[in-house]
Amino acid sequence: MCVESDGCEIEGCSSSDEVRTLSGSMSPALKSNPDLHPCRPDHKFRAALLRCRSPAAAAGILSFGNVLNYMDRYTVVGVLLDIQRHYNVSDSGMGLLQTVFICSFMVAAPIFGYLGDRFNRKVILSCGIFFWSIVTLSSSFISKEYYWLFVLSRGLVGIGESSYSSISPTIIGDLFTNNSRTMMLSVFYLAIPLGSGLGYILGSSAKEAAGDWHWSLRVSPVLGITAGTLILLFVPDPKRGSADPMGGRIKTRTSWFCDMKALAKNRSYVFSSLASAAVSFATGAFGMWIPVYLARAQVVQKTAEPCTKEICSSTDSLIFGAITCVTGLLGVVIGAATTRLCRQKTERADPLVCAVSMLGSAIFVCLIFVVAKKSIVGAYVCIFIGETLLFLNWAITADILMFVVIPTRRATAVAFQSFTSHLLGDAGSPYLIGLISDGLQQSYATSALWQFLSLGYALMLCPFIIVLGGMFFLATALFFLDDREKAEKQLSQLARPPASVKVTTNEEQENSTRMTTWR
Repeated sequence: MCVESDGCEIEGCSSSDEVRTLSGSMSPALKSNPDLHPCRPDHKFRAALLRCRSPAAAAGILSFGNVLNYMDRYTVVGVLLDIQRHYNVSDSGMGLLQTVFICSFMVAAPIFGYLGDRFNRKVILSCGIFFWSIVTLSSSFISKEYYWLFVLSRGLVGIGESSYSSISPTIIGDLFTNNSRTMMLSVFYLAIPLGSGLGYILGSSAKEAAGDWHWSLRVSPVLGITAGTLILLFVPDPKRGSADPMGGRIKTRTSWFCDMKALAKNRSYVFSSLASAAVSFATGAFGMWIPVYLARAQVVQKTAEPCTKEICSSTDSLIFGAITCVTGLLGVVIGAATTRLCRQKTERADPLVCAVSMLGSAIFVCLIFVVAKKSIVGAYVCIFIGETLLFLNWAITADILMFVVIPTRRATAVAFQSFTSHLLGDAGSPYLIGLISDGLQQSYATSALWQFLSLGYALMLCPFIIVLGGMFFLATALFFLDDREKAEKQLSQLARPPASVKVTTNEEQENSTRMTTWR
């Protein structure tokens, strides 16, 4: 039998059950009591609501919200050619659109990381989702004379999405541990490629259905408001570190400056953050420019005509979006399974699997630009393999952070890792690629062939950055075991009750008094 706080008996519970309260804590089961009264209808609804607030349901809702985060981000990219034609801007101007978004995202991340370590996390998440949903919907009504306002709106969306990416992984980290945490984080980070791919598909499909690209920005806000409501109702805010063996008994916490100093000295955290920046650089550039690059390749092969209509073809965006969804699923599943298998062989499995996948991805990314001029199908095959290997490390990188950072500073660690990866990664890569492409086009007479080649030459920067990221993961492997052991020791020290210190002090004072009296 389960009992609520008002003494109401909840039907359908055994004597060994527990009830999760609205604050996320667990109330112990109580034995049957004749004084208890049956539940009223509103209490039964509340009891049913509480039974739905399981850790698995919370992880599912948070993963759904992460899908929407990335779907909204890449909906704009799915209609990039239409936006470029509507506002009449250059390649570098279009790259600026994503760069402004990422810059605001990364600047806000440390702020939300600080808040996430100290205040109610699910309230912050819900407010962030509501904010970017309203801004995205409003941006769909901006006229062609105000491109700067459209760019500004993407910056505001970045602030809202930053709150979600910085805090939600830490809630999952406090609900699960060990292999179950790896699995749930894999599901959560599967949302990155899945949401990105769905963004391309949503943007293209909504544009085709409505005959106007503006409608592609009016679907995700409705889903975003739904996700924010679900988080408020069903996602708990567990005690920080409650899933860790010693984390639930943490009695003291460190200051923000102490947290930052510790993270700066954590070599595994620093190198894995730099590796994440390399991944972000490549995915940001690819997500922005690969559909445009393949569209130009088909013009060169004379299998398609340049876009001169009001509504441009969305075939490449749809195909690239579908590939991103599938490769994201494969990458995350293969990454989690491979890491679990390799952990039986070596304790350094997590960073080593990431390093090997990054180096393998660089090979196939290079081949994209070799075969694209002759075969679009061959280019898609290389994209498929390269993205699968690249997406393999998403969840593993988050798990590395959970191992080497104590629970009370994980939100700060996630936020600053996000800040670093975006600052050195996709904050500048779309604009940089567009700038290089524009510079090469100005050097020679503009033609369809040179537009295609100049963008390809600019994108060739990406495989070199990916190799650099693989090197950073290898460096992470060197220090991973030491940093994990240090985190475990520090966690046990923080979990030590301060009362023992006071008892020792009182005993010493009593002994000192007795010695003085004896003398």
